[in-house]
Amino acid sequence: MSWSSNEIHLANRPTGYPDDDTWSSATVEVPEPGEGELVVKVDYISLDPAMRGWLNDVRSYIPPVQIGEAMRAICTGSVVASRHPDFAVGDTVAGTFGVVEYALSNGTGVYKIDLGVAGAPTWLGALGMTGMTAYFGLHDVGRIKAGETVLVSAAAGAVGSVVAQLAKAEGCRVIGIAGGPGKVAWLKEIGLDDAIDYKNENVLKRLREVAPKGIDVYFDNVGGDILDAALANLRRGARVVICGAVAGYNDEALPPGPKRYMSLLVFRATMTGFVVFDYEDRYPEAVAAISAMIADGRLVARETTLDGGVQAFPEALLGLYAGVNTGKLVLKV
Repeated sequence: MSWSSNEIHLANRPTGYPDDDTWSSATVEVPEPGEGELVVKVDYISLDPAMRGWLNDVRSYIPPVQIGEAMRAICTGSVVASRHPDFAVGDTVAGTFGVVEYALSNGTGVYKIDLGVAGAPTWLGALGMTGMTAYFGLHDVGRIKAGETVLVSAAAGAVGSVVAQLAKAEGCRVIGIAGGPGKVAWLKEIGLDDAIDYKNENVLKRLREVAPKGIDVYFDNVGGDILDAALANLRRGARVVICGAVAGYNDEALPPGPKRYMSLLVFRATMTGFVVFDYEDRYPEAVAAISAMIADGRLVARETTLDGGVQAFPEALLGLYAGVNTGKLVLKV
């Protein structure tokens, strides 16, 4: 038996935003698994800002997607055939299967998920790589302490919304930055102390109003002018956590460096980047902590789910950069 899989492949490396020339559609026959392999029917595909970086043929923390390959993506799905000792038909799993309908896997990086704890989209969000990024970036890199002031950019997004709620649970004062009154209102609903609408407010001015004594931790998901505004409002000993810089991911030229980096000297602050894969052996710790918070209501896991299957992926990815989502953005296959 084989399975016919519709897929989205990388056809050309984009300059700027991915367009129709970036992608090609393909139908691939997925064979029966060999010894130590399994076949997964993909149910949901994670849409992540980092996907744009995976398209560039440059040295990074992970090799780029190659021309002609299926687009890399983290997914959830169900096992439909298995000759792997750790997985049985009917198991619900997550892994990097790609923008495909069916995937043949040797089990590397694949793990079982419990739909009794949360739905599949949440296992791509707060209980997936999103949540792992928020948890280890905030605790291990940001080293937050109760009573500190924490600033989060893209705070209504997948990572940012989890960061903000984790910081609140630790007893911090939390300020979120998001785009549009609807997202700002939602941040207030989930308990943030203040929220700044970067589309309609002067971020630098508002930060000085809501954090007159400065910020202790800035969790940066966007870079650009918002990073500069945060650097201008640090407290002594502040920690700046560099998670991402989505504001410049689709720029055709390299963005200018931070204009206010000397604030790191003035305030004896640090600015540290990290990659969540470095914490892989500790993922169960984060899953347990976040699961407990979801169960007792201290953390709201929110997803925006798009329909349309794999063929909708190119448009869905552009929607991610346009900010169509509140919380985690996933595509239903």
